[in-house]
Amino acid sequence: MTELILSLDVPDRKRAVGIAESCAPFIDAIKVGYPLVLPAGLAIVEDLAALGLPLIADFKVADIPNTNRLICEAVFSAGFDAVIAHGFVGADAARACVEVAHNHDGAAYIVAEMSHPGAAEFFHGGVAERLAALAVACRADGIIAPATRPDRISRLREIVGEKTIYSPGVGAQGGDLDTVARLVDGVIVGRSIYEAENPGAEAERFSRIRR
Repeated sequence: MTELILSLDVPDRKRAVGIAESCAPFIDAIKVGYPLVLPAGLAIVEDLAALGLPLIADFKVADIPNTNRLICEAVFSAGFDAVIAHGFVGADAARACVEVAHNHDGAAYIVAEMSHPGAAEFFHGGVAERLAALAVACRADGIIAPATRPDRISRLREIVGEKTIYSPGVGAQGGDLDTVARLVDGVIVGRSIYEAENPGAEAERFSRIRR
């Protein structure tokens, strides 16, 4: 089974919770990023906790080790189950995120390559491969790889082996759900679900990958 993860980038707290509730029966986790946390605060975790789904903090943490540690302590103390961090700041900084996550019985995922067109400017030329190898060396739980470039997912899978790969970019960015679902452990979908007239029904449509 491939997981379906809702990217809940909805700035309005009440609307975000309503969407999450309607999608909950059809998804495996909720990814929360800055668009929701900045207006709603970390307390949004309290609103979503009743759904009983893992909550992933997509803060793409990218600072010095001590700052990364402080950010991740706040993330897990708030009740998140996992955090997404960048690896380009170096192994020591990435390792700080992983250590905090594991100390809280949580998970940490390292961005190996992003899904938007501009990612090709800096994540190619072997950089993504190095970041994937860094994730393995730092004992991260997995990586983030682009649904918009399935060939890249296959290449990064060779490096990370059985570690988890979560993949954004399906739907609004053009990634094909069925193609990507065969390559990864979880597909991350945002706008195609939360901007739909009926988010719950759209989540149910995407949930075919869970069978």
